[in-house]
Amino acid sequence: MTRSKHVSTFIVTLGLAAGLAACAPAGTTGDGGDGEAAECNVGISMPTRSLERWINDGEGLREKLEAKDCDVDLQYAEDRTDQQISQIQNQIAGGAQILVVAAIDGETLGPVLEEAKAQDVQVIAYDRLINGTEAVDYYATFDNYKVGQLQGEYLVDQLGLENGDGPYNLEPFAGSPDDNNAEFFFAGAWDVLLPYVEEGQLVVPSGNSPASNDEWTSIGILGWQSADAQSEMDNRLQSFYTGGERVDVVLSPNDSLALGIQASLDGAGYTPGTDWPLITGQDADVANVRAILADRQSMTVWKDTRELGTQVETMIDALVAGDEVEVNDTETYDNGIKVVPTYILDPVVVTKDEVQPTLVDSGFVTAGDVGL
Repeated sequence: MTRSKHVSTFIVTLGLAAGLAACAPAGTTGDGGDGEAAECNVGISMPTRSLERWINDGEGLREKLEAKDCDVDLQYAEDRTDQQISQIQNQIAGGAQILVVAAIDGETLGPVLEEAKAQDVQVIAYDRLINGTEAVDYYATFDNYKVGQLQGEYLVDQLGLENGDGPYNLEPFAGSPDDNNAEFFFAGAWDVLLPYVEEGQLVVPSGNSPASNDEWTSIGILGWQSADAQSEMDNRLQSFYTGGERVDVVLSPNDSLALGIQASLDGAGYTPGTDWPLITGQDADVANVRAILADRQSMTVWKDTRELGTQVETMIDALVAGDEVEVNDTETYDNGIKVVPTYILDPVVVTKDEVQPTLVDSGFVTAGDVGL
């Protein structure tokens, strides 16, 4: 399936997902079809330790499973696809019966997962779809198109675009081109914002304005690196904002890029509380929550990864017991070979006023962590 068709399918089926049966179709059993229990020996493959969220995801899931006396091998591949493939091979050789994989590049893991399938290892794609292979059994994720929608809708509301306000100077960014989710984040936001770009209410002085969702990789930041986002923002400011123009709003798909953008704005002399632009984000990283409280970032889209970990834990419980695995979407996520049975969770917008009741009161962060 093409990227544009994939996004379109996602949009169409948003309304259908809520009405799907809570469990997978009859015959979808925990072991892939024969109803026999599996061993609780789990390999967890995470992409990197360089982003706070992946540390939280990996360690949180390991703790949940080890509390149930599962054997768990947690590995981080430091954004190297060859290393991730090697680690997964080692997990298979080490006796893993279930693999939980957050892919660095969802297009490259097919061969190693075929090795897993040949040994009856079950594979759960974690938050990032694994493409181009039959050897992925389930997918657990957040509604990633909605993440972008929430970012776009927040900006529309804050800028009064529905009332005809503008023009405002916008600089949009997209995530890593090798991350399947980055396409959804951008599409969700750009479907909201592009009409206002076409109407002239949002102006992109740098010219980094994709004409359609299909062109999102042209503004992608490889590896979600803060430093690369800072460098890109520096280039835009130094090249297109030399005549007194100011940036009014920055579409940042996640918190890591937002930090780099903030650093660039600092260097260009922007000041929070006076001429600081609206900046979006995602993940509710501690540094970014602090930035929200300091008026350096406007919002973040929070995906409570504890809920994702709990859902994957439930999937593993079912696989181990030989029971049906609960999913709530069997139509949306086509990886080019098959539609992968999926459980989707909802993200939440967090602004300054919601830090305490949403993040702190839920225990996701402590007041001390974020300076409250």
